Amino acid sequence: MAAVEKLKIPLPKGWTGHVRSAGLHVIGLAQFATAYTRSWSANSPNERMRLKAENDRFEAEVALLKEEIRIKDARMARLESRKRPQYPPIEWMAILELRAARSWSKQKTANSFHLTADTITTWMRRLDESGPEALVQLPEPVNKFPDFARYSVQRLKLLCPSMGKVQIAGVLARASLHLGSTTVGRIIKEQPAPPPVREIPETDERHVTAKHPNHVWNVDLTTVPISGGF
Repeated sequence: MAAVEKLKIPLPKGWTGHVRSAGLHVIGLAQFATAYTRSWSANSPNERMRLKAENDRFEAEVALLKEEIRIKDARMARLESRKRPQYPPIEWMAILELRAARSWSKQKTANSFHLTADTITTWMRRLDESGPEALVQLPEPVNKFPDFARYSVQRLKLLCPSMGKVQIAGVLARASLHLGSTTVGRIIKEQPAPPPVREIPETDERHVTAKHPNHVWNVDLTTVPISGGF
C-alpha cells in the first residue's frame, strides 16, 4: 500500500506572534458555526433533533459556567485569607442552602468557597438564632407564615429547577407545609428580589519605602509576663 504524503501547509513568517489572536478567532468561528447549526436543529420538525439541540446548548452553558467559576476561584485562591472579601450573613445562608441541595460535606463546602470546615460547623450550630444580631440571616425577614412559604418555594425552584409545581407541593407536604400546586405555580412566577449587595470602598494601603539608612524605623511592642507583672 502506497504511503500517503502528508499535506504541508506553508506558514507565513512571524505566525507565532499571532497565536493568541488566532486562538480567539478560532473559538469565535466555532461559536458561530455551533450557533448556526443549533438554530437549524431547534427549528427542525424532528422532535429528537430539537431535544438534541437543547441538550447540547445546556451542556455548552454548563461547560462555560464551570470555566468562569474556575477563573474566579483561581483569582480568589491567590489572595491571602485575611485579604479575601468576607461573605455577608445573607450569603452564609445561601451557601448552606447550596450545600443541602448538593449533599456536600462540610469539607467540600469549605473548599468550594475558600473557607474552613470549622466555619461551616459554626454556621450550622447557630442557624436558629433570631434577631438582627443573628449570625446567619435571610435576605428578607420572615416573620409571617406566607413569607416562609414564598421563600421556600422560590428557593426550591432555584436550587432544584427540574422540579415542577406539583413536585414542589409534594415535597413541602412531606415537610407538613401544605400548598396547592396552583399556589406554588403563582409563587414561582413571582420574581424574588435580589439580595442586597453592600459595596466595600477600596482603601489604599500605606507603603513606606526606605530611601537611605535609618530613614524608616519599625517598633514592635510586645507584652511579656514576668514575676513582677507585665
